[in-house]
Amino acid sequence: MFIGGITMSKDLVTILMVVAVSVALAFSAGCESDAQTGALIGTAAGAGIGQLAGGDTKSTLIGAAVGGGAGYALGNEGDKKKAAAERESIRRQMNTVTVNITNSNGSITPVTLRKQGVVYIGPRGETYTSLPTEQQLKQAGYGF
Repeated sequence: MFIGGITMSKDLVTILMVVAVSVALAFSAGCESDAQTGALIGTAAGAGIGQLAGGDTKSTLIGAAVGGGAGYALGNEGDKKKAAAERESIRRQMNTVTVNITNSNGSITPVTLRKQGVVYIGPRGETYTSLPTEQQLKQAGYGF
């Protein structure tokens, strides 16, 4: 096959088509995790590289296996990082309390407090031994 001044072998065209279809499927069908997406793309790329390097079925299969394993490992690390970030976000939400202060004009000022152990910490760094009331927060300078 002759494309743009470059002669391409039939095997190379086939490999490129397999890789392109695999990548398209990964993005259109959607894998449930980064590990699955990595394994799919790694397998396709590994098969292509194996075929180019060895030119036979054995090389293609070895390349697919190595690529799939490497893609899974990389994707799995991404999944772990996402899960850790999600856990941290949930932990922060569980340790956050918002007290609404009703201002003199009827508007509301939310004051977000962070719970650390048995102490509540206000936005300005002040500490409270228990959840502060609206009146305590007004005395600390919140609201108007």
